[in-house]
Amino acid sequence: MASEVYKKKVVIVGMGNVGSAFAYALMNKHLVTDIGLVDIDAQKAEDLRHGLPLVGPLNIEAGGYEHCADADIVVVTAGAGQKPGQTRLDLLKTNVRITKEIVASVMEYADEPLIVMTTNPVDILTLVALEVSGLPEGRVIGSGTVLDSSRFRMALAQACDVDPRGVHAQVLGEHGDSEVPIWSRANVSGIPLSDFGPMRGVAVDQAFMERIGTEVRRAAYEIIERKGSTAYAIGLALCRIVEAVFKNQRSVLTVSTLAEGRYGLPHICLSLPCVVGANGVQTVVEYALAPEELEALRRSAEVLRESYARLA
Repeated sequence: MASEVYKKKVVIVGMGNVGSAFAYALMNKHLVTDIGLVDIDAQKAEDLRHGLPLVGPLNIEAGGYEHCADADIVVVTAGAGQKPGQTRLDLLKTNVRITKEIVASVMEYADEPLIVMTTNPVDILTLVALEVSGLPEGRVIGSGTVLDSSRFRMALAQACDVDPRGVHAQVLGEHGDSEVPIWSRANVSGIPLSDFGPMRGVAVDQAFMERIGTEVRRAAYEIIERKGSTAYAIGLALCRIVEAVFKNQRSVLTVSTLAEGRYGLPHICLSLPCVVGANGVQTVVEYALAPEELEALRRSAEVLRESYARLA
């Protein structure tokens, strides 16, 4: 058993495609000492355990919510999955009910965990989890557009034929159809994309922005249509959030957080640039957006607010 002094434990609630991909990535990245798996099928832990001699010491336990008692982070991936042709918001009522049950069960055992939501529609479920848990707002976050921002960066890197690690670009708002790529701030190693693109033979014009924006927004739908679900990239995105927390990296990530009072937004959770460290969201960064981006962000918030209001 790992020494309590150095113990870093993540509990994953739901071992479907996303939960399994996250557990596998987490195991390989050596970010934790303990992984707890909460799922109807406890046998799902065995396949992971069999790989431990190949990756190093790690405790993997499966069972019920009692595993949350000493968890540092609880990541919720359980819920009904998105089917071909279905929007994330179509999942709303079913997954709200599931989320309320899960969060209440987590809080029966855990004192003040950091809860990371990834079940869709993630922004609304992050707000539901915040309300049910009673935790401080910085300790309940959604995976939000961390993945969408990664897709945005990858699309720009491919277009410009450069290393994606040097591309800095963010998607804000809903993790869904109303998400907002922030073109005004996109850059490659500090060089504005509008300047860098032409150096690589890429005209960063309206047609280019619409094409890339559609590609990023439609990525999940196309993957679901082809293979039934998204899993690997979101698993890595969750690892990135966990890494920022455990290493207190104070990384700026586009996680979903309570947006009320920022940019004139209502009482809803959506993705904004957040400094993420040891206690979750430490600061929400509110920087100047282009007028059209600010308008789109407010429309995105309204889409979410209207959906959330239908739950009443």
